[in-house]
Formats: sequence, C-alpha cells, structure tokens
Amino acid sequence: MRLDRLLARLDVSSRSSCRELLRAGRVKVNGEAKSDPAFAVPEGAEVTLDGKRLDTRLTRHLIMNKPAGVLTAKEDRFQQTVMDLLPKVYATLECMPVGRLDRDTTGLLLLTTDGDLAHRLISPARHVDKVYEARVDGTLTDGDVAAFAAGIPLKDFTALPARLEILAPDRGRVTVQEGKYHQVKRMFGAVGKPVLALRRVSFGPLKLDSALSEGEFRELDQEEAAALYAAAGMNHE
Repeated sequence: MRLDRLLARLDVSSRSSCRELLRAGRVKVNGEAKSDPAFAVPEGAEVTLDGKRLDTRLTRHLIMNKPAGVLTAKEDRFQQTVMDLLPKVYATLECMPVGRLDRDTTGLLLLTTDGDLAHRLISPARHVDKVYEARVDGTLTDGDVAAFAAGIPLKDFTALPARLEILAPDRGRVTVQEGKYHQVKRMFGAVGKPVLALRRVSFGPLKLDSALSEGEFRELDQEEAAALYAAAGMNHE
C-alpha cells in the first residue's frame, strides 16, 4: 500500500498533509526515513512517526457492550451511533458493525473490517447462534417454548425454529440463527409477551465480556478472532 494512503487509513494524517510529514523526515519505514508519498510499504514493515511505532494492522475485530439509546449504524445526522463511541481510526479503517442491534437493545456487538466475515456470520446458512436475554410483559410458558421451537409465523416471514429457555416467569433466553429487523421482539410479541428489555449475551463462539461496561469495547485476541473465522467457515491467517 502507498505510504500516504496507509497514513491516512491509520488516521495519522490526510493524504494531502502527509507530504509535510515526509519532507520533515518524521516518518520512517524499517528505520529509514521516506519522503515519497507513493512509496510501497512492504507487508509487515515497521512504520514509525517521530520514533513511535504505528499499529499498521488494517484488519481489526472489536467486541462492544452496546448501550441503549445508540444506533447500530455507520453515521446519523441526528443521533449517536456505535461508531461515535470508537476512536476515529476505526472509521478510517472501515470497521463496521456485524448485523444490527435495535436502538434500545444492549449487549454484545461485533465490529470488523472484514466484510466477507461479517456477511457469513449473519447469514442464516452458516447457523451461527445469537443468544439474547429478554424481560417481557407477561409470564412465559412451556407453550411459548414450543412455539419458538416450531418457528413463529410473522407478517412478512416465518422465523426459523429457535430455542427459548425460561429463566424466570418474565425472563427468557432465546437462541436464534437469523437477525432480521426486530426479529426477537416480534417473536415474543407474536406469543403475546411484549419485550421490555433485550440484551445480546453471545454471538457464535463469543460471549459478552463482563469486564466491559456499557459503551466500552476492546479488540479481539487471536484466539477469539480464529474462533469467529472458524464459525464462519473461513481460514484465519
């Protein structure tokens, strides 16, 4: 990748202002100052700015504990989005949410720069479990468990069979392999138990990190990333 483009992707500088950094000798590649914006940075090269090594990884995977009241979207003119909770570098790297959580739904949200990985993880064909805990208005019954297991007809589609576990009279844990608009809420609504609160607690092999407060995030470690790629039927390099 061109040096000026790399610095722009890492939110170090715009491509136009990059030339000033290079002319001043502030950027080095493998210890050698570079002045040519078009210099092709070798893969795995050490890039430093003012002697400080830059994190040049272009592929990133994040886990966030999404708070209520925040949109799962790239940007919005009027409301805060999950991208607003992240340092700008993740936006310049084109890190995007994997699927969506409703504005008032909390819990585990994945974000990645790998679009193919994201597509596979949310595809029903991959059978990747998404687990939610819900508090409902009403009392959950064995009949509700059976209805979820059979697949619930909704207005525009029939939800695939899902597993509902009753945690308390008004609390349930539901496992789905789809992620359509308001799906879990609509499923509970179809059995006459409107959702009062909803939180995603796991996505595939990943569970919500109890160390993350709402609104906090961290990057996945190598083992977690490898598990995600395996769930998507992809190789992790």
